[in-house]
Amino acid sequence: MSGPLQLRCAAVLFDLDGVLVDSAECVERTWHRWALEHRLDPVQVIGVAHGRRTLETVKLVAPQLDAAEEVAALESGESTTTDGIYEMAGARELLHTLPPNTWAIVTSGTWAIASLRIRHTGLPMPRVLVCADEIQRGKPDPEGYLLAASRLERAPEECVVIEDTPAGLEAARAAGMCAVGVCGTYSANALAIADLIVPRLIALRIAEGGNGSALEITATGTI
Repeated sequence: MSGPLQLRCAAVLFDLDGVLVDSAECVERTWHRWALEHRLDPVQVIGVAHGRRTLETVKLVAPQLDAAEEVAALESGESTTTDGIYEMAGARELLHTLPPNTWAIVTSGTWAIASLRIRHTGLPMPRVLVCADEIQRGKPDPEGYLLAASRLERAPEECVVIEDTPAGLEAARAAGMCAVGVCGTYSANALAIADLIVPRLIALRIAEGGNGSALEITATGTI
């Protein structure tokens, strides 16, 4: 067991890919093809790419390339395909239980990619959607999560982040927010800095609570 069985907060900030949307097949196919084209190790590239913006990934794994040119090509492909994009089990039901002003999505994908995946899976569109193309620094920098909290008019310490990658959890920690780690993209050991770790999203329940707390996040199964 890791951390408490319950967290209280005023707002929940969700990562998109790997948390609400299963895009691993699409993402890994894209990066695998790109890595081979540039004679890079696909396993290493994919390991870096999860949870990060395309820009940071290219700079980390291939600093010798023209990052802007590579990002444009990669994101153009992902923004026009839904092949390998699926709703994560329990995502729709979880989001529909939340008042619109209590949750947001913070993603390392661009607006075009994120909005396509949300529409394709039939998930509700959040009032606050922070994407890669409106911030200067991607995860593990906390900028995206801090911007989402500001747009919801909540202090960082009032928010809980739900993430599936070490980079995302590091961003939450740097923002001063508690975090739930969802296994799948990474193992529980890789998500050890989370305050709470669950084997899958469907293990979480979020309900309006009492005692001055807007929301209560409860795990029905922890690691």
